[in-house]
Amino acid sequence: MAEKQAKPVQLLMHRANLNHLPVLELPPGYTLRDFTDADEPAWNALQDLAYGCKPGHNDFTKLMRSDPEFRPERVKLIVCGGAAVATASAWHRPVFGAHVGYVHWVGSHPEHRGKKLGHWVTVAAMEHMRGEGRMQVVLHTDDFRLAAIKVYLALGFVPVLDDESHRTRWPAILEQLGAAERFESILSGPRVTLPLRAN
Repeated sequence: MAEKQAKPVQLLMHRANLNHLPVLELPPGYTLRDFTDADEPAWNALQDLAYGCKPGHNDFTKLMRSDPEFRPERVKLIVCGGAAVATASAWHRPVFGAHVGYVHWVGSHPEHRGKKLGHWVTVAAMEHMRGEGRMQVVLHTDDFRLAAIKVYLALGFVPVLDDESHRTRWPAILEQLGAAERFESILSGPRVTLPLRAN
């Protein structure tokens, strides 16, 4: 029997501070609010659509509520016409350090793309982290999520080398986004060790 191929280590991105965040400017008809218990089915359905999964694949209780870091106010929703159309969460993962926030489960409804909702809901999550006293922020993403990586680069995130495979994977991604030269010094530098140091 052939061995199952190991899943590639996710890509890590880092924003060195939470200063100078963009002022939240949602498009007309869209509002931002925190998660409530009644939003659980909507969150599941939104993430199924956002990640191209079969209906019923994502489970908020398993993915979010069961995590000791869960707080309803950490889960941000952008709503249009009463429906949740984008989400991101202001999480924390102790491995990165107490001063570092973690952007978790960013997703937007395919029918509402092109309105920068992923951008704005990520900003809202970072604002919440700053309110909790975090000083830096990280997130994980995947090689094929070029649109999301472009958003994160625009928001001041930079690639992090926390796995040796990232030395070849990041340049290939950034080449497609026309940003390879911009991060050459990072990608030729040493691997990062966790937790991240406070500035």
